[in-house]
Amino acid sequence: MQELLEKLASLREYLDIPGKTRRLNELDRELSDPELWNDSARARKVTQEAGTLRRVVESYSTLNSDAQGLSEMLDMASPEEREMLLEEQQSIEARVDELYKETLFTMKHSDTAAIVRVKSGAGGTESMDWAGMLSRMYMRWAERRGFKVEMIDQVDGDQAGVVSSEFIIRGEKAFGMMAPEHGVHRLVRVSPFDSNNRRHTSFASVDVVPEVPEEEINIHIPDSDLRRDVFRSQGAGGQGVNTTDSAVRLTHLPTGIAVASQQTRSQIKNHEIALQILKQRLYDIEMRKREEEEAKARGEQKKIEWGSQIRSYVLDKQYIKDHRTGVMKHNPDDVLDGDLADLQWAGLEWLAGKRVAEEAGDDE
Repeated sequence: MQELLEKLASLREYLDIPGKTRRLNELDRELSDPELWNDSARARKVTQEAGTLRRVVESYSTLNSDAQGLSEMLDMASPEEREMLLEEQQSIEARVDELYKETLFTMKHSDTAAIVRVKSGAGGTESMDWAGMLSRMYMRWAERRGFKVEMIDQVDGDQAGVVSSEFIIRGEKAFGMMAPEHGVHRLVRVSPFDSNNRRHTSFASVDVVPEVPEEEINIHIPDSDLRRDVFRSQGAGGQGVNTTDSAVRLTHLPTGIAVASQQTRSQIKNHEIALQILKQRLYDIEMRKREEEEAKARGEQKKIEWGSQIRSYVLDKQYIKDHRTGVMKHNPDDVLDGDLADLQWAGLEWLAGKRVAEEAGDDE
């Protein structure tokens, strides 16, 4: 029990419960001010921040109280009574583990939706099929959690899979949970497209950015920096979508970043969606540059592994290995059907600096 209490004390410091409590008190005073509600954007922001802080502070307070109470009972309990209290102790240990997970969401905007882009690498049909498998994996993961998926744009492969797929996942801590998936994913398998049954290696990149609240993005894109193309939608959505040039692709000329939307029947609405996502991507690039500059100013060595190969899926040998964390899974069918929790939590520990990074080598 002493070890459990020490873990709680460590969590109190790591979560900065005193600081969060002071900030929550400030926000509660602001929420009680009638003038706040004249500014809907500010009111929404304050309400969201207060809700997040309140959940953490109250969870810790209740858990700490229960743990202290149990500790006192155990001190006075007989061996038989201690046996009866074992189930309650296990319950508190499980709650401490859940609270520990809150400390892993170190990235900014972890509570927001995740904008996900899956893109096939070189390798033709093999890589396109792999990109399609990854897209399905994330959609199945979202479905398992009761999250909502909004398809923004998808370019189908000639024979199988997708050239690229972009969608938004909405749900509690969607970006936080998806952040460890950012990078290059490698597939090794006996190809179903090879008549000689040879092993093939394919690559696909997964790009994950948060859907930052619009009021935080102060980016103006001059018209001269944009190229706008319209094209016929490939996706489902009714005859009106498929027979008109309603889809829009915006290319940011200075960076070469291209974003397309074929989500709606309206060319104007698709333009607005593509522009908003483009701003999100430019904002994300700016924030990462700023973080790297701040780290250099502090003398920190940042790992340049954000876009490197992060995971291998070796299907003919029935394993998946995450090269950052060393975690291996021997149920690839389940993982590809959306069972990603173990890999994601380990990835979050790695991002939070709580798991030693391993060499990104491979067993192959």
